[in-house]
Amino acid sequence: MVKLAEKKSTETETTLLAAPPEEYMSAGQRAFFRQRLLDEEEALLSAVKETAGHLQESEVSSDWIDRASTEEEHTLELRVRDRERKLLQKIREALRHIDDGSYGWCEETGEPIGIARLLARPTAQLCLEAQERREQSKRRFGG
Repeated sequence: MVKLAEKKSTETETTLLAAPPEEYMSAGQRAFFRQRLLDEEEALLSAVKETAGHLQESEVSSDWIDRASTEEEHTLELRVRDRERKLLQKIREALRHIDDGSYGWCEETGEPIGIARLLARPTAQLCLEAQERREQSKRRFGG
């Protein structure tokens, strides 16, 4: 449930970055990130509709080169949409974290993820150090 204080944010990136540490994940900050995530979700859903329309209105060409080119374009579009579908899931998960109060806190360490990192990647679930450890482990163990 969205609290009244979180409905409208007057925060800007500058005020978020300048806020003292004790204000981390205040109602205004949560409202700012909620709106940012909702805007990104809306843009992704719009792109999905556009792709679906584009794929449906494509004409089948009798020229095999044109057909191959069109199929390659469709394959590329579908790959991009698949990445966006995964991002959409992360956005929805981040919105759930805002609702349950765990947004902005590292899932691994419990430390603040940090405003700068969340501005760069609002769906981040790990602080920078934990993310780097995870990436090093993946490189080392191929997983």
